[in-house]
Parts: sequence; C-alpha cells; structure tokens
Amino acid sequence: MGFARTRRRQRRGHSGLNPSYGCRLAAAALTLAGLLLAPAFAQTATLADLAFYSGPDRTARLIAGAKREGMVSIYTSLTVDDMKVLGSAFEKKYGIKLQLWRSSSEDIVQRAVTEARGGRFEVDAIETSAAEMEQLHREQLLQEVKSPALADLNPAALLPHREWVGDRLNLITAAYNTNLIKPAEVPKSYEDLLDPKWKGRLGIDGEDSVWFGAVIAALGEERGERIFRELVRRNGISTRRGHTLLTNLVISGEVPFALTTYQYRIEQLKKSGAPIEWAVIPPAITRFLGTGVMRRAPHPNAAILFLDFMLSDAQPLLLGRDFTPTNMKVKPLEIRFDLIDPAQVLDQGDKWAKLFDEIIVKQGRR
Repeated sequence: MGFARTRRRQRRGHSGLNPSYGCRLAAAALTLAGLLLAPAFAQTATLADLAFYSGPDRTARLIAGAKREGMVSIYTSLTVDDMKVLGSAFEKKYGIKLQLWRSSSEDIVQRAVTEARGGRFEVDAIETSAAEMEQLHREQLLQEVKSPALADLNPAALLPHREWVGDRLNLITAAYNTNLIKPAEVPKSYEDLLDPKWKGRLGIDGEDSVWFGAVIAALGEERGERIFRELVRRNGISTRRGHTLLTNLVISGEVPFALTTYQYRIEQLKKSGAPIEWAVIPPAITRFLGTGVMRRAPHPNAAILFLDFMLSDAQPLLLGRDFTPTNMKVKPLEIRFDLIDPAQVLDQGDKWAKLFDEIIVKQGRR
C-alpha cells in the first residue's frame, strides 16, 4: 500500500520529499556545479567569452585569471609621468604587473600591425589617439568588450563597432600670453583675427592639418577657406613644429597668440605660474584618445581589466592630471564641441593635409 501510494504521488508530480528540503538540495547542487565550472570557465574561456561575459562574478573571474597570467602589456602614447600615476594605481588595485611601451601614436600602430602580420602577439591593450585606434579597428586587431563602465561614458566616446572606447578628450584650443593680451582682446571668431592688430602675432602648429580640416568643415568649406586665405594674406600665421614648442613660444612672448594648443597642457602650465591662458574660438575642436583590447591578447583577463580600469578608476586620475575624462560621473564637458571623426581622418586626411599645406604652410612662408 505504501509503495503504491508513493507511485501515485510521483505520477501527480510529487517527489515524496519535504518541499523546502528539495529546494535547498537543488540550490546546493547548482552552487556546487558553479564552483566546479568556474575554474573550468576561467581556464578554457576564449577572449571573446571573457569580453562578453556579464555575470555578477565578472570582475572576480577576471582578477583570478589575470593573477594567473601575471602581467599585462600596454602600448601607449601617454607621457611617462602620466603612466606612472595610472600604472601604479592599476598595479596597486589588482596586483598585476603592468609592462609599458611608450611611443607616438603612429609608431604604436606601425609596431602593432607589423607584429600581428608577423604572427607575434605581444601586446594586450593599446591606449592612443582616435585615428590610430580606428586604424587598428580596420586592421581587425581589436576586440569589443562589454565593460560595465560603458554606461557612464559620454555617448560620443562609443563608436558603433565598440572595438575601442574613448577614455579622454583632448580639446584643441587657442592660447595667449596674458602679459601681452588682455582677456577682453581675445577674438570671438576667426573673422576677428582679420583685424590688423593681429599682424605678426599669430602662430600655429605646422602639422595640425586634421584640426584645420575639422574647422573648415564646421565653418563650411567655402567660407572657412576664404577666411583662412585672407587671414594668412593680411596678418600671416607663423608655423612651428610641435605643440610643446608653440606653447613655450606663447609663454616667452615670441608668439603672443597660438591657434592650436592642448587645453590640458595650458591648465598644467597655469598652475606652475606661466603667463598663459586658453580660449575657445568656435567651433571648439576636440578629439578622443581611447583604449582597446587586442583580439589576440596574450593576457586576455588582464587586458580586459585594464580597459575597465581606464574607463572607471583611471578617470579621476586623468582629471587630476588636467585631462578631460569621458566618464560623465567624473566630469561632464561643459563646453560645446565638434568632435573630430576618426574615420574621416583616415578617409580625408590626405585632402586636409594638402589644403593645410597650400593655405597655411606655403602662404605663411611668403
């Protein structure tokens, strides 16, 4: 009778066990399975698996995997001093050794592409200028990562392919010597620079063709070209190679007003007491610098952790170094700006360079 009763209960969907006990048993089984599978996932997961994983234990798994890997290799164009601050914070937080190679953005792309084509995969993540990051995307060297930090970023920092992400903005601004030019004299438009009082007082970085192309596009090509041709004809614009040199010449007074300097650098110099101030002549042109994880990263867990770090913990550190972070929770950019499209730089860069050389560089020599 007892056996028959039990069979009937089973046919009706009853186990014969206390319901609460059954639930606890099932939960315990799932927990055990998770504990058994977690190391297996960490050991066998591909970079794509890690990049798209969004479970609640995501960070814990990445840290465990990164500790097994032992290091992360980064190529960057950030200065040594800036990377000392960021690298020390990363190593302290995760206990992972950061191996750094620093160079220009052009050299970084050349090295990364050469290594990949030669079947050498030595770098985990790259942090450099937007156009070069976009070039790495076109070379199919980058891996999209579903970082939880993406939700806090300026939407403009996220490209449709998401294979690299803007981590800081570089606002390109004019700068002037405060001993020679009063704030009230600062031009409000490029037409204002046509005034004869600016004759012989203007300078520009001789390689800023991308900025020039972006300004011309924002003003309207016909209008923009007309303004700059007339400006060079009337008042001249001296070309200097390198933003650092140009900025120093503003401080010395040799170039009282420079059209293209980096706003973050001016802020740094102001704090040291230099007689310099930055100003925006609309349109405000800015470009992103960003971070991306390499598709064949030798240390995938550490590479993803580095991207997460650059978009979260590194953001207030970048602000402390006078950079403009892209994390809106750290500091929203209060200036209306026109963003340089990195894809446009790659597609129209030669055209912009030719126009810049014709209007600014060659005419400036006359």
